[in-house]
Amino acid sequence: MSAGVLSRMPKSWILLACIGLLALNLRGPFVAVAPLVDLMQAELHFSPVLLGLLTSIPVLCFSLAAPLASLAARRFGAEFAVTLTILGVLAGVLVRSAGGPVLVVAGTVLIGVAITVGNIAVPLIIRRDFAPRRQGTAMGIYTAALNIGSFLTSVAMAPLAAVTGWRLALAAVAVLAVAAIVVWVLAVGPRTAFLVSDPDEATGGDGQRTTAHTSGWTTFGLTAGFGGQAFSYYGVTAWLPSYLHDELAMSTTEAGAASSIFQILAIVGGLGVPFAAKYMSTTAVAVTLGTLWLAVPVGLLVLPQLWWLWSTSGGIAQGGGITLIFIAVIKLARDQASAGRMSATVQGLGYCLAAVAPPLVGFVHDTSGSWTPALLVILASVLTFFASTTLSVRKVPKGR
Repeated sequence: MSAGVLSRMPKSWILLACIGLLALNLRGPFVAVAPLVDLMQAELHFSPVLLGLLTSIPVLCFSLAAPLASLAARRFGAEFAVTLTILGVLAGVLVRSAGGPVLVVAGTVLIGVAITVGNIAVPLIIRRDFAPRRQGTAMGIYTAALNIGSFLTSVAMAPLAAVTGWRLALAAVAVLAVAAIVVWVLAVGPRTAFLVSDPDEATGGDGQRTTAHTSGWTTFGLTAGFGGQAFSYYGVTAWLPSYLHDELAMSTTEAGAASSIFQILAIVGGLGVPFAAKYMSTTAVAVTLGTLWLAVPVGLLVLPQLWWLWSTSGGIAQGGGITLIFIAVIKLARDQASAGRMSATVQGLGYCLAAVAPPLVGFVHDTSGSWTPALLVILASVLTFFASTTLSVRKVPKGR
């Protein structure tokens, strides 16, 4: 990184706070829809397919818009890309809350594309502006904040909508975006936040290079691992409440509250992986996470009454899994530009599989009339994560 860029960057703890606040905006805005679908349906008269798209459109954007997001981060600079992310989320939230079905869908697409840019830009900033020994911690805080944003938003929406209506409840998510853009501009300065960087600064072209650890097979393995992780996460997130309702006779409210364990425990995984990596090899960390992930489908098949244990295990695994893969991307990439390309490949193809998970798992359950085949599908995706990630992270240095 050039001296000019370095002089404009805030201290690491301020930058870390900015990244955490930004991460609150990278999942919460689209998770906010799920608790309000019934209220939205009553007013907008969406078809079931279109209603389902409101939660799957952002995930599709994560896949389809990833190459464009990577290009934006390289051409415009990571700082300006973050600014575009926050402003895009803010605009999308307001558009989605403002009108009829067309604006709701348009706002959802805008949110999805904006978040995709952030998905690519934030790991690049962490790679460039944190010392190698602190990159894992920064990535752990980032992924933990993603899950905190999801959890807080999903918990707050229904009570807020009961008082204000669904439109104002969805619009209230904009408060997080406003806070993020204010803190971001104060931290990096208006000039850095709103002006496009030089090409060399945008790509880190001044030589922050590492020993080349990557190959096509490594990228393929990380992509398969991320795809298995994402498929499992979105499949379990979409259908765990229904499983608990059908198999254990939980009420809808009880099942929703019970499945929230799977979401909130991701914070432990996100923060725990960088700590564990100081004392264990990355291979050992991957094996541990894979084993914790396997407990979810296997445990629900064998001992469903211990759902709380399997939700806890899976929550830690899913938060730690995405953290480990992102750490591997930034550690193994040759330079900043290759890190952006690798991240776009891993996330683009991985989220493509994630978008397929909810309808595929639901289809298998409906056609079989049982949750067993659906859980076997989840088991296959978890095994893909286990094997691919374990083989791909072997060259990531321990404790760095």
